[in-house]
Amino acid sequence: MYSSATFSRYIGRQFVTWFCLLLLILLAIILLLDLVELLRRAGSKPNITFGLVLEMAFLKLPNIGQQIFPFAILFAGMFTFWRLTRNAELVVARAVGVSAWQFLMPVLIAAALIGVFKVTVINPIGAVFIAKYDALESRYLKLRRSSLDISRAGLWLRQNGEREQLFIHAEQVQPITFELSGVTVFRFEGDMNYVGRVDAPRATLKDRKWELAEAVVRRPKKDPEPVGRYTIPTELDKETIEESFAPPETISFWDLPRFIATLESTGFPAVRHRLHYHALLAQPLLFCAMVLFAAAFSLRLPRRGGAMLMVTGGVLTGFVLFIMSDVIRTLGMSETIPVLMAAWAPTAISLLLGTAVLLHLEDG
Repeated sequence: MYSSATFSRYIGRQFVTWFCLLLLILLAIILLLDLVELLRRAGSKPNITFGLVLEMAFLKLPNIGQQIFPFAILFAGMFTFWRLTRNAELVVARAVGVSAWQFLMPVLIAAALIGVFKVTVINPIGAVFIAKYDALESRYLKLRRSSLDISRAGLWLRQNGEREQLFIHAEQVQPITFELSGVTVFRFEGDMNYVGRVDAPRATLKDRKWELAEAVVRRPKKDPEPVGRYTIPTELDKETIEESFAPPETISFWDLPRFIATLESTGFPAVRHRLHYHALLAQPLLFCAMVLFAAAFSLRLPRRGGAMLMVTGGVLTGFVLFIMSDVIRTLGMSETIPVLMAAWAPTAISLLLGTAVLLHLEDG
């Protein structure tokens, strides 16, 4: 017996409806709590109005909302299956030969489509909003004008050219004009053969090129040669360098591959950006895993009793899985395990566990 298209659409519509309702409720609660927290932080800061705080709260909401999507999928799935089972709709479907996997399919498809929509549409919008939020937070709450942060060792850049590789070091960076101070450019050719360096008291990034003022070129076994102005073409701009110090959440899903390639070619660490990118790719499958857990903890409630215990177990399982995800991603960030494993392992484990539990309950 196969499930009819009408019945599949009905179950899928029920799931999507409850997902939207739960998501709106959770977003409203988060917005209220975040607004209170921002008001507390803004209490001692000058030139901050309630309108600005409210704007910051709304700008931050899409980014936080993306983090609760899996919980909304889990709760919506549990409530959908519990309601259909309580109303005996799934009991009748089973009686006419429709298996659990058949009426699970529309919910799995809906969850996967929600994941694709979240990654391809909501994530880019949220990246724009959270970038604006970070700028307002830095300016009004942290009283900073730039998100650029330089370590005690200064700023290091690597740049690959057609014939040579450059390592640019600056002792200090002026965030507003992006003028480098105490600049040294180390030049290498071929298989890292040192061919000289360029020293300059300052350098400025303009129109995709570094302009070094009062530069001195030094070559092995030759006297230093003052050249005045020295120009180095580059693929970088100020925004790219600043974004490299910003969280990967502020970069759109569609821009991440190009941005990761730029970071790696210029010597910036791209581990967290690659981890974030692959975690986004895995999210549609993660949402499907949440549906499997929701089904395992809610489909057989009326016959076996212990509804509250099983629902509580499902919720706790969801939280345990997310804690496990954070631990694995932390290992990935420290490069203890490969980035691909850190990004995809939580999803793979969730899918395997959810499928195994559901197979045991339905077919075992």
